[in-house]
Amino acid sequence: MEVKDNLGMAQYLNKYFASVFNKTSEEFSDDGGMINGNVDMEVDITATEVEAKLEQLNGTKSEGATEVEAKLEQPNGTKSEGPDNLHPRILKELAREIASPLARIFKQSINSGVVPYDWRIANVVPIFKKGNKSDPGNYRPVSLTSVVCKVLEKILREKVVKDIEVNGNWDELQHGFTKGRSCQTNLISFFEKVTDYLDKGNAVDLIYLDFSKAFDTVPHGELLVKLEKMGMNMKVVRWIRNWLKGRLQRVVLKGELSGWKEVTSGVPQGSVLGPILFNLFITDLGTKSGNVLIKFADDTKLGGIANTEKDRDTIQEDLDHLVNWSNSNRMKYNSEKCKVMHLGINNKNFRYTLGTHQLEATEEEKDLGVLVDSRMTMSRQCDTAVKKANAILGCIRRGISSKDKEVLVPLYKALVRPHLEYCVQFWCPMFKKDEFKLEQVQRRATRMIRGMENLPYERRLKELGLFSLAKRRLRGDMLALYKYIRGVNVREGEELFKFSSNVGTRTNGYKLDIRKFRLEIRRRFLTIRGVKFWNSL
Repeated sequence: MEVKDNLGMAQYLNKYFASVFNKTSEEFSDDGGMINGNVDMEVDITATEVEAKLEQLNGTKSEGATEVEAKLEQPNGTKSEGPDNLHPRILKELAREIASPLARIFKQSINSGVVPYDWRIANVVPIFKKGNKSDPGNYRPVSLTSVVCKVLEKILREKVVKDIEVNGNWDELQHGFTKGRSCQTNLISFFEKVTDYLDKGNAVDLIYLDFSKAFDTVPHGELLVKLEKMGMNMKVVRWIRNWLKGRLQRVVLKGELSGWKEVTSGVPQGSVLGPILFNLFITDLGTKSGNVLIKFADDTKLGGIANTEKDRDTIQEDLDHLVNWSNSNRMKYNSEKCKVMHLGINNKNFRYTLGTHQLEATEEEKDLGVLVDSRMTMSRQCDTAVKKANAILGCIRRGISSKDKEVLVPLYKALVRPHLEYCVQFWCPMFKKDEFKLEQVQRRATRMIRGMENLPYERRLKELGLFSLAKRRLRGDMLALYKYIRGVNVREGEELFKFSSNVGTRTNGYKLDIRKFRLEIRRRFLTIRGVKFWNSL
């Protein structure tokens, strides 16, 4: 069916988005009772707390829409808002006046478990990801909900995190939407073990797993049961139950509105509570794994030694456990996107199945934005980063008439350099030729500036107040090590690093052991290459 008008496309997309929902399970349709040991205390919310959150709102765009703000412009130049049409700028400017009444409303809502209708409806903006634009499956439904409700969600999120930490139910394998953790910490933690296996002469198999429509298919009943079992305050659980129950959504496309559709499963993408609720829902995923398993939201990686048939059976057993979890939790893997990568010279290329589907082998995979290949040299990632950076630099050259450093340097820092440094502490270039390729982008950028064309590269950097990319990578390494050893990632640092036993009285007490290595990919990994410089501080 071919649809050309905006209203027809909005209706078509909304119908598709609703078709992926799980049906409400009769088993979990009632309110349920309180699990023994759960607290059922009143939640206190102060006007000071609310005012602080209101003042943090970004008055220039719809709250929570940072990912899609550039694509949400309306014809009149305003940003898309939630269904209640309350712009965050209004709330921010009136923060002091409305904080007290809002605090009373929030407190009453949580303690009674009643969520206003306006807080349970959403305008959905379809954001194109990649692939065929005529395929509705290639669009992400981002929900624009009430900004007032999002303020309450921020307060609740802090209380939920505190409850989970107190009860010791936090997921140690999860790096997505978690304080102090990121794509980089995920990659470093996982590949620290993988490169160590390879360095010891083992064959290693990596399995990349991907859920199908993960955020949209979370079954509400099963989620709420898990929240109760985690010992969360029952008043908060009841509020979340009501917040999820009876939700409606409509698609907004170029000023046209589709009809309303009931939301029977999932956590709203674009909400504040959605990501943390998803994390809590999959906390028990992979707990039975006998190999290395790590998560970033719904992206899961499994890796293990694959020297013998017995090793292969261990990995397959872990895969079977993951399939059983998905079946019991009414989630589905996207079999076509789940791949296996074989690493190591003597790898026997064992085959694995995900349920009834045989996993396809791949030579390279985009892992949290970083291109990882079976040779682990990171040259392909360097080439990809350079290509993206050069493309943007070319756009700047063609589109910006001014060649003044006051114009070009900020543009370079904001738009070009991030591509050369994204997660670079993980994929630091191994070869001199790759280092040169990265540096060449900055050389080209600095030559574009008026008056710098004929100066040596080092002089240009000094005049512009820039450092070479090599120096910035070294600085980034030291910052990363500090976070692991004395900062926010100390718990992971205890697994990645070991303090030296040969500590004299005149040292700072934080010297690290220099471990032995055999392969170049191991020598260039952060936990090896950074120790020498750290110990010299």
